Amino acid sequence: MRVLLSIALSVLAAVAWAVPVTGAARFFAGARARQARQFRRTSTVPQPARFRVDADRGLLVSSWVNGRGPYVFVLDTGAGLNVVSERLVSAAGLRITQTRQTVVGGLSGVTTASNREAAIDTLALGYQNNRLPPGQSALIVSYLPEGIDGILDPTEAFAPYGYSIDMPRGEIAAFDDVAESSHRSSTDGATVEWLRRGDSDRPFVKLGDGRLALIDTGSRFGLAVSDRQAIVVSRNRTPHTIPSLDLGGGIVNARRVAPTTISIGELVLRGIPTDIVSGAAADVPLILGRDALYPFKMSFDPRRRLIDFSTSER
Repeated sequence: MRVLLSIALSVLAAVAWAVPVTGAARFFAGARARQARQFRRTSTVPQPARFRVDADRGLLVSSWVNGRGPYVFVLDTGAGLNVVSERLVSAAGLRITQTRQTVVGGLSGVTTASNREAAIDTLALGYQNNRLPPGQSALIVSYLPEGIDGILDPTEAFAPYGYSIDMPRGEIAAFDDVAESSHRSSTDGATVEWLRRGDSDRPFVKLGDGRLALIDTGSRFGLAVSDRQAIVVSRNRTPHTIPSLDLGGGIVNARRVAPTTISIGELVLRGIPTDIVSGAAADVPLILGRDALYPFKMSFDPRRRLIDFSTSER
């Protein structure tokens, strides 16, 4: 039986598009290949950590780097790698290593480059002793929005463990995907294949019409479609348009149009807020952002390559 879920648009009445980390969710591969890291299976599974949802900046979690903090990191499933600011590197006294040049950018296609990584000995979320697996590293960038010290891709940061993001409860939790079946679908959700696009581990899913969509907690979009991909658009009479600055320094515009219905596996979502993005790069993927994901607890199982969507128990 297909599961129907209608998203209440009244909850989303206050739409803010001036999201400085909107573009931080999309990193173009550039010259850098994803670096494999070895983690010990004997490591202690991290405990759950609380995050808060900031309308303009995303899912914010208090973090401790090498025992210092707290710092503010954005939890961004669409990032593809971890990022820290120059000011955090200085404040936490992180070791800097030279690496192959990495080109990062946002929706606009404007890019910036860095060839420096910060080595992080210990990284803790939620409270000072709640450490993630060791051996973390992060690309150093010169600009992040005020009040943001870093961007954390949970797939990278929690490896080799799986993790869940419970949007309504504001909780991120790791699980040992070998010992647990935390990805099991409940009667009010669906388990779907975690798809790749290119050499990235960013989480893509296939919609019912065959299109791939990026699960992106780093943006406040609902279903975001490039104006190049929007063949038929049911427009609001007075669409709300606000420019957004991305990580590369480029500007895109997004306007919210009439909601739509999509399906992910056996899950049918009605009333999905829909946004048409103009000024975006030609290869920008379809995006499912926070305004589409907010009802769900999502469990990401990197070993089995599965993503489970279930309605959260508050």
